[in-house]
Amino acid sequence: MAEEEQDHVDRILAQWRRERPDLDVEPMGILGRLKRLGTHLGREVETVLARHGLSTSSFDVLATLRRSGVPYQLSPGDLLEMTMVSSGTMTNRIDQLEKAGFVERLLNPEDRRSVLIVLTEKGLATVEEAVGAHVANQQRLTRNLTAEDKVEFDRLLKKFLSDFE
Repeated sequence: MAEEEQDHVDRILAQWRRERPDLDVEPMGILGRLKRLGTHLGREVETVLARHGLSTSSFDVLATLRRSGVPYQLSPGDLLEMTMVSSGTMTNRIDQLEKAGFVERLLNPEDRRSVLIVLTEKGLATVEEAVGAHVANQQRLTRNLTAEDKVEFDRLLKKFLSDFE
């Protein structure tokens, strides 16, 4: 590989190969690149969402409610299941979103002992704008991949992820 084509991870791998030629560091390259890519993508996503007054965690809750369909309401348990965070974390997220006027808690008409988390008009308007910007940003972030690249990359990531889920 020519010097100008080497990335940060290639340089790290070269050092390990020099210092520990007995180790197969190929997986380190894959995982290192995934980690670096995740960091870069996370920053890009946060920047776009911040323009709408949201963090990735608040967007996650609002988007989950939005994609659930009309009437845009879920129980806290359903939100927990769909977002994979702890109960305490979800309670904090809901509290913050309620303070901002994006969601409200309503008594569940089918079980008065529980509540439903519902998007407010402000929450719906905000998530509608944010999701449009988010999808446009995702298109921008993947623009250097061909349609075939995207299909193959998605297939490989799904295969890799299946070992953990």
